[in-house]
Amino acid sequence: MTNNGSVFHLTTPLRSGGRLPLVGFGTWQLRGDDARQAVGWALEAGYRHLDTATSYRNQREVGAALRESGIPREEVFVTTKLPPDHVGRERRTLEESLSELGLDHLDLWLIHWPPGGRAGVSTWQEFIAARNDGLTKAIGVSNYSTAQLDELASATGEMPDVNQIKWSPATFDRTILEGHRERGVVLEGYSPFRSADLDHPVLAGIAEAHGKTVPQVIVRWHLQHGIVVIPKSGRRERIISNADVGDFELSQEEMDAIDGISG
Repeated sequence: MTNNGSVFHLTTPLRSGGRLPLVGFGTWQLRGDDARQAVGWALEAGYRHLDTATSYRNQREVGAALRESGIPREEVFVTTKLPPDHVGRERRTLEESLSELGLDHLDLWLIHWPPGGRAGVSTWQEFIAARNDGLTKAIGVSNYSTAQLDELASATGEMPDVNQIKWSPATFDRTILEGHRERGVVLEGYSPFRSADLDHPVLAGIAEAHGKTVPQVIVRWHLQHGIVVIPKSGRRERIISNADVGDFELSQEEMDAIDGISG
């Protein structure tokens, strides 16, 4: 991975075609004007991947910020998610999401959680139909096990493009990472800071050695693993800082040390 001062151009290929930016902007818990403002700051800073969900109740604000930015639609990757309790009304929920976002299609639509703890084959079939109808370019899931990924693929012949799961140095699991790669499923990590120990001495020492913050080290660690990372903040300076990781690189020894935090 070369350092050129920016990481917003870094992408990973999706099995169904297209590419997913490795750095996204998360919007969970951002509501109303705070969401609109934060998304606007993120787009201004260079983020080109926005992550929202029906259950976040901020799709309208995310869409408004995107329009106000003046950035061409095709330059921004937009993801939203179907709540598991919306099984049986998938298409209506998707149409409502598109209306709130002010878009005619998504770049990625995810099943937010396994419906009732199950893989949700019937819902996955609705996702495939929505993609085939052009309402979303790619489809995937969130919070799924690799066994559940296999169940969807076995039943429909279609493996998800993406599985968005909680991921940080504290939750690193090489078996899970390799399991996704073997299946051609992009692992997308959420809550990279919330689920990490930001005071961990390994992270603190590496951050100090590079003159960076611990969140910056965590983002860089994701990128060097080829894992999509979705940092979130409502503060402008942190939105900018979180992605300011293009001017340093972690050594293999540092990567191994961070991998080992999970024990």
